[in-house]
Order: sequence, then C-alpha cells, then structure tokens
Amino acid sequence: MSSAVPRLAVVAAGAMGAAVAKRLTSFGCTVYTNLDGRSEATRKRAQDAGMIDLPLDELVLKSDWILSILPPRDAVSFAGKIQGVAAKHGSSLPSPQTFVNCNAVNPETVKRIAALFAGTGIEFVDAGIIGGPPRGDQNPTFYASAEDVKILDEFTALSKYGLKVSPLKGKDAGVGDASALKMSYAGITKGTTGLYATMVLAAYASSPATADALMRELQISQPILLDRLVKTVPPMLPKAYRWIGEMEEIGDFVGGSEGDVYRGLARVYERIEKSIAGDQEDIATLTKFVEKAKESR
Repeated sequence: MSSAVPRLAVVAAGAMGAAVAKRLTSFGCTVYTNLDGRSEATRKRAQDAGMIDLPLDELVLKSDWILSILPPRDAVSFAGKIQGVAAKHGSSLPSPQTFVNCNAVNPETVKRIAALFAGTGIEFVDAGIIGGPPRGDQNPTFYASAEDVKILDEFTALSKYGLKVSPLKGKDAGVGDASALKMSYAGITKGTTGLYATMVLAAYASSPATADALMRELQISQPILLDRLVKTVPPMLPKAYRWIGEMEEIGDFVGGSEGDVYRGLARVYERIEKSIAGDQEDIATLTKFVEKAKESR
C-alpha cells in the first residue's frame, strides 16, 4: 500500500458509518459515499462528516478501501453491486484495492461475500465492529481477519488515521473469524438486552402488579442485572430494526435448535420495530418499567 493518505469509501452514512467517516476525515483522509435514495437526515450526516457523495461506479474507481457498514440484510447485495462495478471496469480499478465487510453477519455469509471478489483483483478483509460510533476519546474496535496477512497488516495500519483495528492472527485464522467474534459478542450483549425486553413485556402482559413485583425482586436479588436493563433497553428501542437481521445471523452461526433462541429474539426486535411504527404500546411499557426502576433506586 502506498504511503499516501488513503482514499476510502464508507457505505452507508448511517450513525456508525458517518461517525467512522468523520474520524477518518479529521485525520486528513478523503472519504466517499453513495447517497442514492437516502433521506435528508442521512445526507446531513454525511455532509457533517465531510463525506463526498459519488455515483457508485465513480466511488469504486476512486477508492483504495471500501468499507461496507450496513444493516446485515443489505451486506450481500451491496457486495454484489461492488463486484458488478469491478467486473465492468476491470483494469481501471485502483491497485491495490480492498473491500472490508464490517457488517454483523455470520461466518458463512462473510465467506459468500468474500467469494464474490475472487478473481476481481479486489482484496478482502473480514471485520467486526464492537462498540458504539466514534465519539470524543471513544473508539469502537475493528476486529479484523483475512487470508492474506499482508492485506491484514495494511488494514491494521489504518489505525494511524483514527481507527482502532485489532487483527486476529495465528494458526488457522482467516476470513470468518472476525465475524464469528462479532456474532459471539453480540449474542451475549444484544441477546441479553432482548431477553430483558422479552420478560418485561411478558410480565406486563400478565398484569402491571406482576411487572412491579419483578422490578422489586430484581432490585433486591439481582441489582446488577436491573442496572444493565436500565442502561441497555432505552438505547436499543430506536435501533431494534437493525438488530432483527443480526439475531437471524447469530441464529445461523449458533446453528441447530440452539440457534432458535436467537431467531426468537429476532421476532422480539421485530415486535419492537412494529410498535415504534404503530401503536407504541410496547415502547411505552418498556419505557415505563425503566423509569420506575430509576425512580425507586
């Protein structure tokens, strides 16, 4: 990789993508994105992050690195679009050029994505982002793995531009390992948040008295769990729609009937998404439980 400041594409300009782009541009990087069909709020985020909107073909032709940061359901289709552009332009592509899948997908999905770029001249890195969007002194960690150690080292070198990259190396390490780590971590963190929401809603469905008793008992015997519930449920609500596909991916990662646990949690997050768009009854129930728990401390 050239010692020149890299040109990167970050798609999409969501909360995480725009924050990552802002961190990169603050270190002098040029960051492209594609805003076709995106909302005014997304366009404003991209502008504030210093991202440059380009047609997809031009974005591919100008970028040394393409970071895919999307809801899991869009990961494969976006990679297919990039592969299509690469096939059309061939030798006109930057060399070297690397596609980095940063989406919460299971190892088999990420291997399917990697296979799209075989023979295209585009290198591939599997990355899992753990942590919230970059803000102030806080940075999420890009855990990364690849078949080519040289490419992995070059991605790790982007740490000099504000990213926090942690490579996975060692015997048998390669594409799929970073995604497996992401699945394992999110299965614990987002899985428990979904479990909290499930049982609060179930308790309220029995009666408000049941829910109040649940809260009191958690305060007495499981204060650490209640504190975690209070901290994680409210910020989950507007992001539930993103976590549906992630739970499905984790279910496939776990496999077998055990994976049904996460498919069930996908339905919980789907229910919460529908509540936000609909009568908001479940949202009100969860918010009420959290507020009561805070007041009774």
